Amino acid sequence: MWNAQCTPGFPREETGDPLSLQRYSKTPPPYGPAWSSNSYEHGGSGTSPGPTGMDSMAVSTGSSSGTPGGAGSQMSSANMQAQKRAYRQRRKDPSCDACRERKVKCDATETTSCSECSSRNVKCQFTKETNRRMSSIKQVQDLEKQIIQVKRENLQLRSMLNMRDSDMVMEGEGSQQATLTLPEIGSHPKRRPRPPHPHDLSRVRSNIRDFGRGIFKPPAPYRQIGTQGHFNPPRPALPSKYMADHLLSSYYSSMHMMIPILHWPTFEQEYEAVYKSGSLHGVPAVWSSLLFSVLAVGVLFSSDPNIRRPQQGKEFIEMSRSLIDLWNDEFVIDHARAAILTSIFLTEMNLKSAAWTWLASSVRISQDIGLHSETGPWPLIEGEMRRRVWWGIYVWDRHMSLELGRPLLIEDADCDVGLPAAIDDHYIHDAGMIVPNGASPLTNFIIPIIHVVRSVSQLIKTLKSPWISPSTLATFDTHFSSCMSAFPPSCQTVAHEPLDPRMLAPLCYLMNSRLVLHRHNLTTSCPPDVRGNAIEQCIHAALDSTQLLARAMASPTPGNPVTPPFGPTATAMTCTHIWRCTLFLLLGGRLDAALTCIRASSSVATLRDVNVACGRNIAFFLEVLVEKRRAGDLQASPENSWVWTGSETGMNIAANTGPQVGISATLHGGGREEGTTILSDSEARDWGGWERVEYLVGLLGRDQGRYSQGYVGSQGGASSGGDREREKVNERMSITNII
Repeated sequence: MWNAQCTPGFPREETGDPLSLQRYSKTPPPYGPAWSSNSYEHGGSGTSPGPTGMDSMAVSTGSSSGTPGGAGSQMSSANMQAQKRAYRQRRKDPSCDACRERKVKCDATETTSCSECSSRNVKCQFTKETNRRMSSIKQVQDLEKQIIQVKRENLQLRSMLNMRDSDMVMEGEGSQQATLTLPEIGSHPKRRPRPPHPHDLSRVRSNIRDFGRGIFKPPAPYRQIGTQGHFNPPRPALPSKYMADHLLSSYYSSMHMMIPILHWPTFEQEYEAVYKSGSLHGVPAVWSSLLFSVLAVGVLFSSDPNIRRPQQGKEFIEMSRSLIDLWNDEFVIDHARAAILTSIFLTEMNLKSAAWTWLASSVRISQDIGLHSETGPWPLIEGEMRRRVWWGIYVWDRHMSLELGRPLLIEDADCDVGLPAAIDDHYIHDAGMIVPNGASPLTNFIIPIIHVVRSVSQLIKTLKSPWISPSTLATFDTHFSSCMSAFPPSCQTVAHEPLDPRMLAPLCYLMNSRLVLHRHNLTTSCPPDVRGNAIEQCIHAALDSTQLLARAMASPTPGNPVTPPFGPTATAMTCTHIWRCTLFLLLGGRLDAALTCIRASSSVATLRDVNVACGRNIAFFLEVLVEKRRAGDLQASPENSWVWTGSETGMNIAANTGPQVGISATLHGGGREEGTTILSDSEARDWGGWERVEYLVGLLGRDQGRYSQGYVGSQGGASSGGDREREKVNERMSITNII
């Protein structure tokens, strides 16, 4: 007779320790990826101690077997049963919790739940007092397995983080450069392939137009524009012919020079016909709206002291708005023109949010009538003006997105239209484009401006990165240099003759983009050396702008035609660009150049609302410099400015600034409301005016013992040759103490 006690591989009976069971058990305990630390459960992946058995049964089974052929299989079965019973006997309490309560036989094994728990769909677990030791040991083992798993996962996560950090470093040097694609100067947008023209489908189109009415609109070329007979507002009286002629001339020499969205010969013919009849009766409401929007913009750029500026412009823009059907569903190109001119007017009035919404209207109207893609065929004048209106809206969208830090409304991928012709609209006729001998084919700036703003989408994407790599900066600088070469020779920074002040506004599209590019590396994400280089580059860009500004303010030479004064020709963008340049020049100690900017802003005075706000900010900035305190924020885009990160919001703002009304001023409201983004009347006066700004510059210069009157911008340089070394030192004055 043999028994399990003397058989090799079986545990000794006198040992009741679960560790010895684990050590000698034939089936090792499983190791799963996760274990419960609160209870020892049986489930699909859980474990349980083995079932109860009797050694005597195993012995009797093994000894009474007398069949030679079945001895092997019976012996194997007997061994397994004996091992299971031996395992169960080693435990003081062989039953699970549920079987103990019900006082039934438990047949749980190490890997499976007992049949009773499985049939009742309950957890087979061992948590009672008598099994606490067994459960504690298993919990320790489970915790050790969890620790191993967590360490392994931590290693993987650290490896992934290291890879991401290295990718971010590489992005600073190479990734931006790899994804940066700037359009070549003069290149047209990539055209989408057109399907081949089918056979004559005029009858099919007629049926679709008839029986599809109310379901969808045909494409713009095949759309039949209906008349809005239900909308017939009363027409306002025409202003005097003398005033209207002056305002049209003011508009043409300012806004039309940058964004020629009107075919001027055609518009003049229609304008003369209206004044010949003496009223707007019978004239389409949308054309009347366009006329008053043109007059409103003309008011802003007028140099006539008899014009009530800007009140008269507000009256005209209100007339334009009253002549637009807000529920219109049949748009024409004049709707897009009136909407973009309203946006331009509101921008000049420093009503940025209102301007942004009117810009969106002009974009959607132009897309609704298909200006964003080449369709047709159109008559020559109409086809060319469709392109010019689209690109004019495109330019304004890029300008406002960059200025306000807002998303672009027009995606470059959606531009499926060629560039405008490089020829003035006076030479565009339905019979062809004919330029007289000796005449300059192009006097407006739409083409050079388009070359600049086509890079804005890539610039905005670049500004989303924490910092811009030197290679990316160099790529943009090279592109901007190519854009500068597309402007007339008189606009180049190396020229010396006086510059027509009306040419400064188109140049600001380029100079402002260059300043915004380098300003980005002033963020706190950049190391000190990168920030120092950004300040130097911004100062150099400001000096180049100041050279152009000094030439625009210079008196014309006797041989040059009489040009208008600088102040009325300045746009809101010109004012904010001069303000940015002034801040950097003051920070870099270039006080002579800063004075040139300040005097230019002083000549604009109150002609632009934003100019007053800029003067107030410069006065504060100078006070900080004089008092050796921290400089104000040099970032002009509140949407993307790091200075607002983590600042107070909501009610905290009101708590810090006192009671606020919170309503913005309306166009005709008169005074300013406290607590808005627009200056109140008291705030517009409390900074002391531009005379006080000049005084503070003089005070700053005297304190440093290096102030010199005047700026030699008209001679093409930022300073005389003998002052180069001194200005290099001044450029770095107190930068580490200020920033």
